[in-house]
Amino acid sequence: MQFTDIKDQIPQPLYDVLTRQGFSEFRPSQEKALDAGLLDNVSLLICTPTASGKTLIAELASMKNVLERKGKAVYICPLKALASEKAKQFRQRYGHLAKVALAIGDQDEPDTHLANHDIIICTAEKLDSLIRHHAPWLTQIATVIIDEIHLLNDASRGPTLEILITLLRRLLPQVQLIGLSATIGNPQELADWLGAELIIDKWRPVPLQQGVYLDGQIHFDK
Repeated sequence: MQFTDIKDQIPQPLYDVLTRQGFSEFRPSQEKALDAGLLDNVSLLICTPTASGKTLIAELASMKNVLERKGKAVYICPLKALASEKAKQFRQRYGHLAKVALAIGDQDEPDTHLANHDIIICTAEKLDSLIRHHAPWLTQIATVIIDEIHLLNDASRGPTLEILITLLRRLLPQVQLIGLSATIGNPQELADWLGAELIIDKWRPVPLQQGVYLDGQIHFDK
């Protein structure tokens, strides 16, 4: 699938930004996501290898809804460092089209200034704090991206993330949820719980080979 195939389905400024960045055709997982309703507000669970194009899927959903004034986008990262890096990437690519905020502070407060931003990059713990403070702008969220969603199975962070997703679905019944992960042991079960369509693809930019190292040689599986 070529980028020109969706030119009439996304705002022109978004199309212009991505084509200037060199995007011309979609990777397999991205094409599957588009076919499953990515641009029609369908919630998706994306389970594909690292560097297979999951981030662009999240960007398309988020920026389309923001530019069409359907609502804000929240991007949940598992770590503060990753959230900072993701905010930097969004600002570099979309800073002239949308206001991007980074919310990773340790203070337990409502952060009212976030109401003036279109895209909020945060950790699960920070968003949980914002919900408990009843931040009024939360009702304006149209898209929620959950990066590394397999951490639901993490003993320390999993419970917070599970409760957070449950609260978001109850608070925002029409929200578009996009879960991203390279490693999920029970993807269909998780997709059913999220109320999302499952996208699985094994394509990766660099082929992965398995082998055994013995006596100075690597014997690869055939």
